[in-house]
Amino acid sequence: MHPMLKPALRRAWRERQSVQFGVTGALAVTLGPVDTATGTLLDLLDGTRGLPLLRAEARSLGLPDGHLDALLGRLTAAGLLDDVRAGGPEAEALRHRAPVLDRLRPDLAALSVVHPEPGGGLRRLAARQATHVQIRGAGRVGASVAALLSASGVGRVEVLDGGHTEPWDVAPGGLPAAAVGERRDAAARRLVRHTAAIPARRAPRPGSAPQGDGTAEGGPGHAAGLSLVVLCPRDGLAAHAPDPAAARDWIATGTPHLYAGVIESTGLVGPLVLPGGTACAGCLELGRADRDPGWPRLVAQWRSGGRRAPVPACDLSLASAVAGTAAAHALSFLDGELPACVGARWETSMPLLEWRPRPVAPHDDCDCGAGGKSEGQDTPGIARSHETMAG
Repeated sequence: MHPMLKPALRRAWRERQSVQFGVTGALAVTLGPVDTATGTLLDLLDGTRGLPLLRAEARSLGLPDGHLDALLGRLTAAGLLDDVRAGGPEAEALRHRAPVLDRLRPDLAALSVVHPEPGGGLRRLAARQATHVQIRGAGRVGASVAALLSASGVGRVEVLDGGHTEPWDVAPGGLPAAAVGERRDAAARRLVRHTAAIPARRAPRPGSAPQGDGTAEGGPGHAAGLSLVVLCPRDGLAAHAPDPAAARDWIATGTPHLYAGVIESTGLVGPLVLPGGTACAGCLELGRADRDPGWPRLVAQWRSGGRRAPVPACDLSLASAVAGTAAAHALSFLDGELPACVGARWETSMPLLEWRPRPVAPHDDCDCGAGGKSEGQDTPGIARSHETMAG
């Protein structure tokens, strides 16, 4: 073990014999009492020394035997201690890829404080290399989500969309102005390559890209090897009122999928669907019809394309906020957590831009299998997905 105080947590003396680690209320921890010798010993916990050398340093400072081990135990229990050699073989391999690790050091620092166990941050960062995420849609939201996930260390990010890049698809962090007129799927693949923190593995090029606005379409092979599908249609209606038929294959194969988009002046992220465990697009549609009997008629007209605006409303800053939130929720799931968009949709509207959750409950009449579960009851879908991502 080569112990190191987590560098992401700023340290300051609260008073003469107590030290505070961390600035924000969510993470701040105070350690005390801390005498002068112990304070000096804290300065030596920088990851460059193993336990034998640290014990010798503690003795030279006049500290009794066992003091160092007791201190390390307290720091570990408080989530303040990391180990520069922990995390397993994948983490060790990542340590030897200096250019990649340098790109991802801010992400690693954040993960190290979110996951308190020594080596937990690097283990999760290394595990992202084995994940495969498919983005459906390469507009202002989808392309930005793809770039964020690729830059955050996701091993394979695949973007599917049809048609050619339009001037209004261009966004900072998304498709560049130079891509206008180019096929959206080709432009998105190049964006993913240019932003990737980890060099892409060569993979067979997908067949014909789906046509239309980047919404999900049925067909074989959609769930093959996928860790997550993120649906970011350029027409936000398909995220606000997703078609259950479009997700049928993912429900059947147990593929987690997340909806995100902008409709009119509202941005939305969620729900994240864990098939068989949480509410799906069918549950969403049935639940809305229960509350509003006129809803199915309205949705049918909107989906038919009648009176559709030639360019859907999509404020650039709102699209960027949605993309960032969707990417953060996706990464949380890939890292083994169940983010707040599981069983809920998060919405924000201009001009106030206050995010608010809208619960999405499983519906008893939906054939996805999530209905009829009592609140708080563990479900196979949630447990399986969580265990798979975390492992």
